[in-house]
Amino acid sequence: MVDLIHLDPNSVVPKYLQIIDAIVHHITIGNIKIGDKIPSINKLSQDIYLSRDTVERAYSVLKKRKVLVTVQGKGTYIVDTDSIAKPKVLFFVNKLSPYKTKIFNSFINKLGDNYKVDLHSYHSDESLFLELMEKYKSSYDYFVIAPHFRNKDLTHISTTEKVTKVINKIPKENLILLDNCDYDIQGDFNEVYQDFKKDIFSALEQAKGSLDKYNKLTIVYPRTSFYPYPKSILDGLQNYCIQNNFKFEIIEEVTDGTEVESKNLFITLEDNDLVKVVNKIRSSKYNLGKDVGVISYNDSPLKQLLGITVISANFETMGNQAANIILEQKKGKRKIPINIIKRESM
Repeated sequence: MVDLIHLDPNSVVPKYLQIIDAIVHHITIGNIKIGDKIPSINKLSQDIYLSRDTVERAYSVLKKRKVLVTVQGKGTYIVDTDSIAKPKVLFFVNKLSPYKTKIFNSFINKLGDNYKVDLHSYHSDESLFLELMEKYKSSYDYFVIAPHFRNKDLTHISTTEKVTKVINKIPKENLILLDNCDYDIQGDFNEVYQDFKKDIFSALEQAKGSLDKYNKLTIVYPRTSFYPYPKSILDGLQNYCIQNNFKFEIIEEVTDGTEVESKNLFITLEDNDLVKVVNKIRSSKYNLGKDVGVISYNDSPLKQLLGITVISANFETMGNQAANIILEQKKGKRKIPINIIKRESM
């Protein structure tokens, strides 16, 4: 079997993946069959001049996929040829929001049918995340993780000490961190992220001419929530107002006591607050988009239909870029810009 494994020293594909690909290829074309014994880790590493750790890693992946089994005292054998074609991906998000679902759908469409992808949510809960990772850590070839957690006081935190420790144990070429970028993960890992603070500031700068007709910006930012928002979103909004001498106010939600005044611009994060503020404007003497402005966070088909201006990343692009990291086998950090899409509400 050693003659069947040909490694390309100039390839960007890691050597352990080349071993896996070679074994899978020859199973597919019939050169290797169920029941065939394959060389031991030590023998194969000697024959192809690779470290024992590299070969052991390749065998470990094939065992996870239930292609190989080691029988004590006898050796390692091919036991299954039905599972070989589909590496498994765990797509692990903090919540199953419409936006995360859009990223996931784009991800699986780009990845195609040659991968098996499972979607799970840990609901921003550290304990659930740790429990599920302990359960799934040996079952997947790739881990796509969106790190957003809540503290005991229901405020946002990117990771915790325990979460960071678990993530750091995942081989970096098998890890893609998604969406957030404010964490302390070691090594050269893959990343597809938004820079909330800088890009939200830049998005507002794009619309400065339209913003100048307003006298005050009301930021509706829920500081505590079951699914809390990163504080860097608020930081980006505040920085814009401070650097442009723009009068602003921060409120946690739109209530019956929230006042709607002429030349006021509302920025909402939660869709519930968006609905409330639009209803308030419609029941007032002011006109939406003319006298009072509204910007919502994250785009959706309904906001497009209603003419709501949004600050948003392109979620389809985020999913595509995460899939490309796996398909191209190239490590990288890819930033998805946040832009403002101006519509009738501003």
